[in-house]
Amino acid sequence: MKIKEPYATPEEYKKSITKYRDVPLIDLVPGIQTHIVFGERIMLSFLTSQPNSYMPNHRHESEQLMVILKGALDLVIDGKVHHMEKGDVVTLPSNIDHAAYVSDKGATVIDIFSPPRQDFIDKLEQVIKKRKHDDS
Repeated sequence: MKIKEPYATPEEYKKSITKYRDVPLIDLVPGIQTHIVFGERIMLSFLTSQPNSYMPNHRHESEQLMVILKGALDLVIDGKVHHMEKGDVVTLPSNIDHAAYVSDKGATVIDIFSPPRQDFIDKLEQVIKKRKHDDS
């Protein structure tokens, strides 16, 4: 099929397209890092968890969808363990307690948050600020 529309200019492309691997990694807890991409009302987190890492119990205002792309983990939701493997998706409502025990395989996950998590945005800004300071 022949494309009929004009291609985006480099400026237009940069405004709409993000190569998430170019976004600095954020350390969330030991062994768990993420790249985040966000808009006004939604955030994606491209999370990599090392084998046997642990995300402590926490809660946040944002509703969360979690998609397991690779590996496995045991997700604790309101004190109950839910085993998750590649292809599983969980919906976590706002302000629900949850934690995760990553398997010995590790895990690669996409988290979707709405609204965006300000604590993640703050961590990204700190990493960017530190990089700029270190480069000067």
